Amino acid sequence: MNNRKFGDCGEDLACRYLEKQGYKILERNKHYSRFCEIDIIAQYKDTTVFVEVKTRRTADFGTPFEAITKTKFENIVKGVQYYRSENNIKNFRIDVVGITLKPSLKIEHLKNISL
Repeated sequence: MNNRKFGDCGEDLACRYLEKQGYKILERNKHYSRFCEIDIIAQYKDTTVFVEVKTRRTADFGTPFEAITKTKFENIVKGVQYYRSENNIKNFRIDVVGITLKPSLKIEHLKNISL
């Protein structure tokens, strides 16, 4: 399985997880440049939630959360700013969903992240 398909599988798992938690998925894979993509845009109550999804086969080489660098986070913030200005969004937050597939499926959800 190539990296894109692997990432898509992780995003599918994250969407199902979020929907079970009461989130409504609004958009997926919103691109603003080759450096900036928002994986999932969802609605939770009165808040627009921008979700970065990181999927790992195992945690042998680090957790999914460790893959979010300062530069990656800055690019996410830029995308969020573009989306907010285009859609007049006031109430928002940025979340990360980390998925590790083996030895057993583990989904972790960090809400309202910042660096």
